[in-house]
Amino acid sequence: MRPDSPSPLIPFLVACAGIATFSSMDVLMKGLSIGIGAYNAVLWRTIAGTLLSGLAYFAARPAWPDAETMRIHALRSLFVALMALGFFWALARLPMAEAIALAFIAPLLALYMAAIFLGERIGRRSIAASLLGFAGVLVIVAGKFGGGERDAEALWAVGAVFLSAVCYAYNLILARRQAKMAEPMEIAFYQNAFVALFLALAAPWFAVVPGTADAAPIVGAALLAILSLLLLSWAYARAEAQILATTEYTGFLWAMIFGWYFYAEPVTLPTLAGALLIVGACLIIARKAPRGDPVEPAAA
Repeated sequence: MRPDSPSPLIPFLVACAGIATFSSMDVLMKGLSIGIGAYNAVLWRTIAGTLLSGLAYFAARPAWPDAETMRIHALRSLFVALMALGFFWALARLPMAEAIALAFIAPLLALYMAAIFLGERIGRRSIAASLLGFAGVLVIVAGKFGGGERDAEALWAVGAVFLSAVCYAYNLILARRQAKMAEPMEIAFYQNAFVALFLALAAPWFAVVPGTADAAPIVGAALLAILSLLLLSWAYARAEAQILATTEYTGFLWAMIFGWYFYAEPVTLPTLAGALLIVGACLIIARKAPRGDPVEPAAA
C-alpha cells in the first residue's frame, strides 16, 4: 500500500468526491426506503454490492485476508449496518437536508474519537473548525425545528439519525485503521458482504422481494456506494481522520440540491446560513497542514 500523501489536499479533494457520490446514492435510497422500507433497501443494495464488487475483487486473484484484517472488516460492517438502517429509516421521514444536518454530529464526534482511539493530535485550528461547523449545524437545526411542533414519527426519525451518527462516528475511526490494512476493493467487497450477512439474519421476518421497477435503483445505489467507498478508503489511507472527517459537511450541500431537485424539498435561509458556516469549517481543515509538510500516520 502506498504511504500517506505528503499533503492533505489531494486526499481531502478525493474524500469530497466520495461524499458527493454517496449523496447521489442517498437520492436513490430515499426513494427505495419510502417504497420498500429501509431494511429491504439496505439489504438488497448490499446484496447487489457484494455481487458487483466481488466480480472486480476476485478477478484480481487476491490473497485471503489475515484474521485481524477480517475482524476489522466484520466489526466496521456491523457499525455500518446499524448506521445505514437508522439513517435511511429517518431519511424516508425527513427532508434530505434536515437529516444530513442532524447527522453532522458524527464528524464532530469523530474528530475527538480520533484522539482517543488513534492517538492523533487535535490542533487548535481543528478545534476551531469543529466549533464553526457545529455552529452551522445549530443554525440549521434551529431553523428546521424552531418554527413549530413535529409529529411523533418525525421525532423518532430525529432520534434514529442521532443513533446513526454515533455509529458513523466510530465507523470513521475504524475506516482509518481498515484503510491501513486493506486495499479499497477488498474493503468494498467485505463491507458489502458482511453487512448483507448481518442483515440477512432478520430476512425470514422482514425481507420482501423487490419489484422489477426497483431493480435499477438498487443496482444504481450499489454502484454509487462502491465508488464512494473506494474513494473514501483511498483518502483515509493517506490523511488523518481529523482532516478528512470534516469533508462530511459537504454532503449537506448535495443534500440541499438533490432534495430540492428530486423531492421538491424547500431550502430556507437558516439552511443556507448554516451551509456557509459548514463550508468555512471544511476550508479551515483543508488548510490545516502547510503544503509540502508531511502528515504523520496515525497510530494503529
